[in-house]
Amino acid sequence: MVKVITYGTFDLFHQGHVNLLERARKLGDYLIVGVTTEHFDEARGKINVVDSCLERVENVRKTGLADEIIIEDHAGQKIEDIQKYQIDIFTVGSDWIGTFDYLNALCKVVYLERTPNISSTMLRSSHFQRVKMGIIGTGRIAARFMAEEKYVSGMNIICAFNPETESGKRFQDSYGVQVESEHYSEFLNKVDAVYIASPNETHYEYAREAVAAGKHVLCENPIALNRQDAEGLFKQAGEREVVLLEGIKTAYCPGFQQLINTARSGQIGEIRDIEACFTRLADPYSRECTDALYGGAFMEYAAYTLLPIFKLYGTHYKDVHIRSIQRADGLDLYTKIDLLYEQGLATAKCGVGVKTEGQLVISGTKGYLLAESPWWLTRKYKLCYEDPNKVETFEPKFQGDGLRYEMSEFVAQINKVDKNKYLLTQDEIAAISEVTELFIEERMRWKHKDGIEEPKRARQKKE
Repeated sequence: MVKVITYGTFDLFHQGHVNLLERARKLGDYLIVGVTTEHFDEARGKINVVDSCLERVENVRKTGLADEIIIEDHAGQKIEDIQKYQIDIFTVGSDWIGTFDYLNALCKVVYLERTPNISSTMLRSSHFQRVKMGIIGTGRIAARFMAEEKYVSGMNIICAFNPETESGKRFQDSYGVQVESEHYSEFLNKVDAVYIASPNETHYEYAREAVAAGKHVLCENPIALNRQDAEGLFKQAGEREVVLLEGIKTAYCPGFQQLINTARSGQIGEIRDIEACFTRLADPYSRECTDALYGGAFMEYAAYTLLPIFKLYGTHYKDVHIRSIQRADGLDLYTKIDLLYEQGLATAKCGVGVKTEGQLVISGTKGYLLAESPWWLTRKYKLCYEDPNKVETFEPKFQGDGLRYEMSEFVAQINKVDKNKYLLTQDEIAAISEVTELFIEERMRWKHKDGIEEPKRARQKKE
């Protein structure tokens, strides 16, 4: 008898799960299925499991494909189970390729191909919609989005769009999802929602057309390059009753929210100064260093540094000054944004060609909060007082690179679980877009002053 074992969460049970179990069953004579507990799922990074463990076990049982069902509740259990049940073949989906190669020392490891364009039809009635997602853009951010999908329940990436055919073909070959390169409207017809990870200057138009077509939109920053466009998008989304979310992932990370709440709690007194810095020496051949019009420090990182300022002081600043260190073609290598409020001061600093200490410091009348680089992931921060011996350290939970938190929030809002809309508000997004508009106007003045010709607005090929 050839014994086969597989494991999974099996949340929001769908045809893709059935297909995987059928393939696993064909590998041998006896199939054992391990179903994970909620606690273990959270520990291994899956943050939004919807169904209870008992529901998930029952859904696997109803298929009739499992000879035996067990519960997985701790790290290292796979080795224990393989030895305990004398397993011949261990198998999981191809999205885990390479992860379990170490088990080859105990049994044969088989990775099963994922089911392309799987049906979202449930095997049971559920109020929770499984969202058919399409990705716009196939660059490095899109690749990270694909990698995080397996940690988010209720999302199924079925296709992508990129008018640049070579990039699209590489993505299709790597991830097995169909990539449309010509007809944007046809792409939209296939999906419930889109994730926009295309070049900065294309975000607004892609989002506007998707919202008009009744699709939910998760868009990388910037969602728009001026306040009017941002507010117009949200008005349109409200009229079409679709979710519109901007992908500033820091806003959705639990550690960042904990830090903001600590600052608001009064433990450091009244907040009088905020300094947020995000710098990274970018590859000189990357888009952020080669696109003089829509790349540069501000476009890449300013939204992150403005976020804690708007969270704690609000969006009604009295004055703002933007200064940059520019390259000869006008691309900003380093930008500093100084904001004046009634209650205090704030500085946002960002760089792609200048490196400095990337920290967030929130200063108050009784003490201060310090989150060192990379504070935008908020894995750790300190509460400090006048007495240097009085320091509290906080280490919130954090999974992956933070992207899964915004993905999870997006799915939750689509399913009307909208208690967390405060994480990133429309007003905060509009204020970030307003400062973006001011930066673009200031850059135009710099370029005209230095005699640099403004290039024509770049647009991707559309239908």
